[in-house]
Amino acid sequence: MKINSKTMTLNENMGVPYLTYNILSHFDFITHAFSTKHGGVSKGEWTSMNFAFSRGDKPENVIENYKIFSKAAGFEYESLVSSSQDHNTFVRPVTKKECGIGIWRKKDIQSVDALITDDKNVTLVTHYADCTPLFFVDKEKKAIGLAHAGWRGTVGKIGSKVIEKMSDLYGSKPENIIVCIGPAISKCCYEVDKDCADNFYNLEGLDNSKFIFPRGNSKYMIDLLEANKQIVMQSGVVEENIVKSDLCTKCNSDLLWSHRATGGHRGTMCAFMCIND
Repeated sequence: MKINSKTMTLNENMGVPYLTYNILSHFDFITHAFSTKHGGVSKGEWTSMNFAFSRGDKPENVIENYKIFSKAAGFEYESLVSSSQDHNTFVRPVTKKECGIGIWRKKDIQSVDALITDDKNVTLVTHYADCTPLFFVDKEKKAIGLAHAGWRGTVGKIGSKVIEKMSDLYGSKPENIIVCIGPAISKCCYEVDKDCADNFYNLEGLDNSKFIFPRGNSKYMIDLLEANKQIVMQSGVVEENIVKSDLCTKCNSDLLWSHRATGGHRGTMCAFMCIND
């Protein structure tokens, strides 16, 4: 199994493939990974690495997938804490006491599209199948964050809200934060109608000519990765600290779950990240 990427590496351990960002692999105080659709135990339309409890898969298979992936990619299963995504922009700080929420403990908040922490005892987990993952690493304060940015989260500037919350709670300075964007459905494949595109046109202070591409007949191609890049730059992240994945989920649907490629019959991938002891 191979990928054509200048930004990410496809790793495999114990028969489980997963992606890592080349830039983040230089920081030894974190472990991070982005799952693929392979290496798990799920069957049917969820074959085989599925992390969603809500799509009809057997819960025991989903739990086993978390355990398998954690062991293969270097995370403690007991340290996982999951988001509760509904395409909004709430950013939740978590510590050791939240471990297990959304996985083997019930969700206690029903709208969480971003997680942040500076606790070494926590592994952040967020969910994807075309929407845009955002990885945040403060290399000075050693704080981290993950955010789920679909089109609603993007136009809601969830990336800026994560940076603001990290600054408030951990003293993070935007110029010290590394941001990695994707893998997600890319401008080659993400077509929307005028009502959706208008939300992107309404984003203030951004160069929308770089992320909105009219096709005619009230259809538009949207570059979610570029939009998120400009949003975090607007918050003070320097361009050299931003990396956009060059892997489109729909174009690589043999490797990655894509909602559009499967017509919604699919599993779910996750981004994982923790601070090492």
